[in-house]
Amino acid sequence: MLVRTFGRGGEPVSEVGFGAWGIGKTMWLGADDAESLRALDRALDLGVTFIDTAPGYGRGHSEALVGQVIRERGAEDRVFVATKVPPKNLQWPARRGIPVSQCFPGAHVISSAEHSLYTLGLERIDLLQFHVWQDEYLDQQGGWMEALASLKNQGKVRFTGISINDHDPGSALRAVQSGLFDSVQVIYNLFDQSPEKELFPLCRKHGVAVIARVPFDEGGLTGKVTPETKFPDGDFRNHYFQGHRKREVFERAQALDALRGREAASLAELALRFCLSQEAVTTVIPGMRTVRHVESNVAVSDGRPLSPELREALRAHAWSRNFYSS
Repeated sequence: MLVRTFGRGGEPVSEVGFGAWGIGKTMWLGADDAESLRALDRALDLGVTFIDTAPGYGRGHSEALVGQVIRERGAEDRVFVATKVPPKNLQWPARRGIPVSQCFPGAHVISSAEHSLYTLGLERIDLLQFHVWQDEYLDQQGGWMEALASLKNQGKVRFTGISINDHDPGSALRAVQSGLFDSVQVIYNLFDQSPEKELFPLCRKHGVAVIARVPFDEGGLTGKVTPETKFPDGDFRNHYFQGHRKREVFERAQALDALRGREAASLAELALRFCLSQEAVTTVIPGMRTVRHVESNVAVSDGRPLSPELREALRAHAWSRNFYSS
């Protein structure tokens, strides 16, 4: 596993991280706890040192599994654990015009972090992220800045960051320049290449780490979502791929698959190599629920970026849309 530097903090982290939303067993359905624990174990065996979780992933279930594996292996000093503060008003994504006092009042930030520490069973959170963000929060009081500073001063949190709203990298440009945050987490994949325009150059200029999420477009960029695909009742992908979306995603995925040539053995590999070929990306966090997922994703960390010619060809396949909000 290759490592990259976590922004100006200088911490080395694995360039392929473990996205732990799916093991929370809500919204993404079908995870099995025993297999999830085996997947986490295998990831650590193969050199994964960055794990991204959140209280919202199964009401703390994901955090509990992550913490269990880290404690059992005595890996507290070897694994970089990132979790989040959910907005107090439970609105995803953050809406413009809603004051930060309704989303991240200081007392809520502190209590959420302390609850995550309890659930994880760890003494420290390596990265605490706001789970939604709007740059207008920078102009508002509410105690959130003081809360973050207090948590860091007490040694309960090492770094702080933000998770950017779906398909809206422009909502965090001021945050990157503010010097208040060490990282941003943003959707970046073959379909949504928009962070390349403004966000990534600013992150490189200001030494802010980039966590690339949704590299497989919720499964659409694995090539396994077809017009006939069925998801379990209650799985959020029934909304995400509603109507004619499965067919449209499948057709676009097939067109991308035809371009990979000998640079990737599968569309999923192409999707991960696309993210890792971007120098601004610190780590990419595909969701992993099984040992098979872990082994196939980690294998992409071999130092082979996509050729400039293929990367240029892939630009034409950017696709502006938001399946989360419609």
